[in-house]
Amino acid sequence: MSTTLLQPAFADPVLDAQRSFRAALKALAGPGVAQPLEQAPPLEGLAPASYALCLALLDVDTPLWLAPAFDTPMIRANLAFHCGCTMVSRREQARFALLDGSELGDLQGFDPGNDRYPDQSCTLLIQLAQLDGGHPLAWRGPGIQHENRVALPLSDGFWSERDAHNNFPRGLDAFFLAGHSVIGLPRSTRISHVNPTTLAEEFA
Repeated sequence: MSTTLLQPAFADPVLDAQRSFRAALKALAGPGVAQPLEQAPPLEGLAPASYALCLALLDVDTPLWLAPAFDTPMIRANLAFHCGCTMVSRREQARFALLDGSELGDLQGFDPGNDRYPDQSCTLLIQLAQLDGGHPLAWRGPGIQHENRVALPLSDGFWSERDAHNNFPRGLDAFFLAGHSVIGLPRSTRISHVNPTTLAEEFA
């Protein structure tokens, strides 16, 4: 590994990792509500939030699959050095997957766990340009009092793929990352379209 590729990680590895881990847990506990992830410096190709979550979640026991957009010498070198994680070539081997928008129309191969060990499923880390600007959808389920309106800039294809690979308790948990923020989407959250009449009344 070339030392010229290595970049700084957390200023305080233990404390900053703990803060980022707590933010990730809070994001999953309150689906659809953005949480700040401000501890990590920038790394070429990764948003600060993406880098922070990788530093907090990845270790020697968490094989990582990289989408082609993130499969660069810079990202590989820093995640291997700072996290100790192994990069795998097959989706089936991954406990975490780092994805961009171009990969979201096909989630085939990522492990949804099994009925006995649903926690062994793959978790998706999805980097987006922003966490709003899409069509608003209604999120319901555990951790949500009634419903949260979330407008992630995602195509219908992603939601169809998520439905196809979710059969609770099996399924894929996801984190959406942009800038310094994260939104969590656990497999238990139900997604539905907002009634157009209701949406029109709200903006009337």
